[in-house]
Amino acid sequence: MPRPTRNRKMCIPPKMQGFIPYGMPKCKMESEILLFEEYESIKLLDYELLNQEQAAEKMNVSQPTLTRIYEKARRTIAKALVEGKAIEITGGNVEFEREWFKCKRCHRLVEGLENHVKCKDCPSSGAAELVKILPDPN
Repeated sequence: MPRPTRNRKMCIPPKMQGFIPYGMPKCKMESEILLFEEYESIKLLDYELLNQEQAAEKMNVSQPTLTRIYEKARRTIAKALVEGKAIEITGGNVEFEREWFKCKRCHRLVEGLENHVKCKDCPSSGAAELVKILPDPN
């Protein structure tokens, strides 16, 4: 019996829920799932340019586990690009350092309910318009 999977740490959830390819008909579009931990590995290694040791420490995983997560993320993104599929960022074994919410109307990320301030361009009526961001287990 395999060992239970530990939750990977994630500081900030992604600002978006995914990507869609430009110039493809939406009615026939398929999608690939990019897990939150795969997104985080791409962000840490390719965007923040951390080395694998630093990224593994930030995600609270071993370096070989980070490598497996990263390779799966690259394959998922490559498949979506080559086959013209959408990418949905959702699910996985992650835990956020704090509670995160997203405004239903303007989609702004809010770190904790106590930090919610109505944006000037948002017609939102307050905290009732916030949705808690949770990693959906797959």
